Amino acid sequence: MSIKVVLRQIPRFLCQLAVPALVVFSIPLTSAARDTTDSSSWENNLRPAIVEAGQPVPHWSLSERMAHYHIPGVAVAVLRNGKVWQVKGYGLREAGTNDKVDGDTLFSAGSISKVATAVMILRMVQAGKLDLDRNIDAYLTSWHVPATKDTPHPNVTLRMLMSHTSGFNVGGFPDFLPQEQVPTLLQTLDGLPPAKHHAVRLISPPGTRYAYSGGGIEVEQQLLEDVTHTDFATTARTWLLDPLHMQRSTFESPLSASRGNIAKAHDEQGRLVALPRGWQTFPEQAASGLWTSATELGGMVATLIESYQGHNGFLSRTLATQMMSPVSPSPQGLGPELLGSGTGRVFFHSGSNDNYRAWMEGYPETGDGFVILTNSPNGARLRLEIRHALSDMIGQGVDPVLHAVALDPADASYADYQGTYRLDDGVPMDVRGRLADDFDTDSFQITMSHGKASMRVPGDADVHQLEALSPTRFVDPESGAMPLMQLVFHRDAQGKVRAVSVESGDSRAYYRRQ
Repeated sequence: MSIKVVLRQIPRFLCQLAVPALVVFSIPLTSAARDTTDSSSWENNLRPAIVEAGQPVPHWSLSERMAHYHIPGVAVAVLRNGKVWQVKGYGLREAGTNDKVDGDTLFSAGSISKVATAVMILRMVQAGKLDLDRNIDAYLTSWHVPATKDTPHPNVTLRMLMSHTSGFNVGGFPDFLPQEQVPTLLQTLDGLPPAKHHAVRLISPPGTRYAYSGGGIEVEQQLLEDVTHTDFATTARTWLLDPLHMQRSTFESPLSASRGNIAKAHDEQGRLVALPRGWQTFPEQAASGLWTSATELGGMVATLIESYQGHNGFLSRTLATQMMSPVSPSPQGLGPELLGSGTGRVFFHSGSNDNYRAWMEGYPETGDGFVILTNSPNGARLRLEIRHALSDMIGQGVDPVLHAVALDPADASYADYQGTYRLDDGVPMDVRGRLADDFDTDSFQITMSHGKASMRVPGDADVHQLEALSPTRFVDPESGAMPLMQLVFHRDAQGKVRAVSVESGDSRAYYRRQ
């Protein structure tokens, strides 16, 4: 349970695939801020997602939260009106030195790499080199999708891979220390040593459910290498990095120290790890291998927003719209996750390698957005607190403060919430969406004590303490997810609690009380 899952030869014309003429799209930059906004105001307004009942909203400074979490370095880029507006580094590339982080410091971007890979694919679709809905075995030559008992003739497409509806397993990958041998791409796909994970295989029929799969993204990498007849880092330079003039960014694996200005990896206590080099190797390049700076990643997000708004030709407006539209039953589009509506609609993605945490987010309708890069595993908490401050500054109402309420511990009616709740699997996957993966459990138990609710999931050692947002709505404040998962209890016309709805963004699951 996670609570954040006939072979054909390549056509001849693809064997003769030509490298496109280099067209450079300048990263949108501006120094003009909106008149009423102080560009540094967010730095002293970090806050939690949920405030306890009766308590004021706390406001923390970035420096004190970096110290609290033992995070040496952070870099942030802020977008306004589809342009990179502010880029700034905070703290140090390496604890105990004077090596300061700046806007050009390289960080591991983790799974934000998946969005960058999706952009490469969409660029090749736009150039007529790939088709989003063609069986990928028409392109693969070095590896093919293995058949299974349930799927004897797999028909996996790029649209499925990019939206995590392909049916592949392997959510993520362990990193490799400097002295460790790293696997080849084929060893990664087949789970062979020195790979540290299972083979990438279909575990559900393609297109039937959402299951986040870094393994599926590595299938994308193999496809791109087979089609372009070159290594992934070179393909990325041709189709993404050079056109956007992202000269600091790279998918090089392992990253060479000669690039300089690199944020080194640190543990939860702020101590340097992955010695002697100071950072790990991420051989699963398409899924987690991007090294980038706040300036250049912010520029990529700005370019995608401008493509969506029809202001550049980097991606056609049609393809950019598809990228930022959900592919049912997934909550994701073609690469990014999606949430909200109107001017509060956002596309976003997190990045989490062992000792780096990152975030990217863009508002396609308004042109706002930001990226956050950190060199600590504790960055998972800090990036959300920074996000709260930045979204408050942007002011689109996408990330409001959640105020908990106090329930009357003497009210006996809350005891009726207690019990075991079992999944109604008749709810379509189109409705369950992300919860088919993020909350993949057939049942859970609710207990009540002194007006407080807690949840226990079979196979999960943790007991999740829930905060009440109303007498019937509860949230898990420690989940660290975005959006936070909420539970809504349903009491019927006879006064009995019959079920609980579990909600996460637009996704819904229904659990009946046993």
